[in-house]
Amino acid sequence: MQNQNVSTAVSSDARIAQHARQLSKQLQLLGERLFPPSSQKGMKTFTSGEAAQLIGVSDGYLRQLSIDGKGPSPEISSTGRRSYTLEQINELRHHIASMKPKDGLAYLPWRRRGEKLQTIAVANFKGGSAKTTTTIYLAQYLALQGYRVLAIDLDPQASLTSMLGVQPEFDLQESDTLYGAIRYDEKRRPLKEVIRKTYFAGLDLVPGNLELMEFEHETPTALVERKTSNRDIFFKRVGNAIADVEADYDIIVIDCPPQLGYLTLGAVCAATSLLITIHPQMVDVASMSQFLLMTSDLLSVVRKAGGDLSHDFIRYVVTRHEPHDGPQAQIVALLRNLFGDEVLAATVLKSTAIADAGLTKQTLYEIERGQVRRSTYDRVIESLDAVNGEILDEIKHVWGRQ
Repeated sequence: MQNQNVSTAVSSDARIAQHARQLSKQLQLLGERLFPPSSQKGMKTFTSGEAAQLIGVSDGYLRQLSIDGKGPSPEISSTGRRSYTLEQINELRHHIASMKPKDGLAYLPWRRRGEKLQTIAVANFKGGSAKTTTTIYLAQYLALQGYRVLAIDLDPQASLTSMLGVQPEFDLQESDTLYGAIRYDEKRRPLKEVIRKTYFAGLDLVPGNLELMEFEHETPTALVERKTSNRDIFFKRVGNAIADVEADYDIIVIDCPPQLGYLTLGAVCAATSLLITIHPQMVDVASMSQFLLMTSDLLSVVRKAGGDLSHDFIRYVVTRHEPHDGPQAQIVALLRNLFGDEVLAATVLKSTAIADAGLTKQTLYEIERGQVRRSTYDRVIESLDAVNGEILDEIKHVWGRQ
């Protein structure tokens, strides 16, 4: 009888720690099965037609370049089908832009002199709003369009990091997250040392893990002990770190933590624009109301303390949308009536295809079209492209491009 409930003798923190270790081990084993240590997470190739569409030329034009031996050589199958990697597509962008300098911006859309770095913070502290999904699909979409993109994972849960092929528990050492570039002690390092290339050409990553929580714990002490000046106070540290790599990127996308802490405030102050994700359910919208009130109160304090809150645009992104659901339709209509054009016209449709791809830490932009039912794939990709295209249009408007 003495041994019937041994677990009661174990403290809750120890039990939870054991559960965390067990889960981490299983995730590592799963990751090794999906992506063995001898291999790295890879990216699909693109048909000649898909490559031409991404670049903005005709398939025939790419075919002729290939025949003439100009630009990178595509892989040619036994049936004569040509395919390109994303790296080769970017090489083609450079090549065609150099051949047609007057139209160079159409093929190589990097920001030009006078166009400021765009830093977009994706925020919401209500779980299930698809914040991380919105972040990764936007970052990958922008990279596919030929921009130099940096994704910053500020969420200690590190889902974005995992999706981009880095396992937070095993692949990161001390200060391998943004914390390393914003910490208050002598171990602080330049952000350039923290950034990692990913398998997705044109998309780099600042990973996240639980280490980010250290910033939340240390900031109150730093404020009390006056460890910082007004120039590097907590809400300026993220922006200061980003400034060191400003010349290397066109667009930065930040996945904010799911709470209004010091990291989120730092990200919002560093951002030139904000995206707020909304799941159109009444409980989520009510939660968002509280989120907006709290954000407003906190940001007003930060602004009075010298924080830069002059954002180029704030947009609401409707996610996991079911257009034929009556209550959801009413909520979306309510949001559009309240916020007008600040709610994106396009919405991200709810689809099992997004979740199914996520099971193998992939997105629909990475997998082959035939891996899911074609009608489902096309429908969801169309909604994702429409949302991300609207955001890109906002960025181009800020840059003064037509």
